[in-house]
Amino acid sequence: MKRQKPKNPPVLKPRLRVIVGENIALGPGKVELLAAIAETGSIAEAAKRMEMSYMRAWTLVKQMEACFTEPILDRQRGGATRGGAQLTPTGRRVLELYYQMEAESLKATEKSWDELRKHLRS
Repeated sequence: MKRQKPKNPPVLKPRLRVIVGENIALGPGKVELLAAIAETGSIAEAAKRMEMSYMRAWTLVKQMEACFTEPILDRQRGGATRGGAQLTPTGRRVLELYYQMEAESLKATEKSWDELRKHLRS
């Protein structure tokens, strides 16, 4: 029987986690949530986009904020005027640095990844 080739070539995707004490300050899911909040201007809308409950998103935001020395989100309560959320300058910088670390980790592993890829179906 012939081996089938994968439909998509192998990809290396770093999954960094920043741990503060026993808490995950940043990881792929929390970064995705921050990016969605930045894009939508709303925790609720970001949660909906990620198919998670508002309460789960709010819990993740509180966990992140407990790990940083400055607020990462500026929030306005809802109600008749509709609330919203946006990243603070610190929040934008945190997101930028996380993406930079991902890119740097890919670059740092490039040689080993090229070698490993030779052993993978492609």
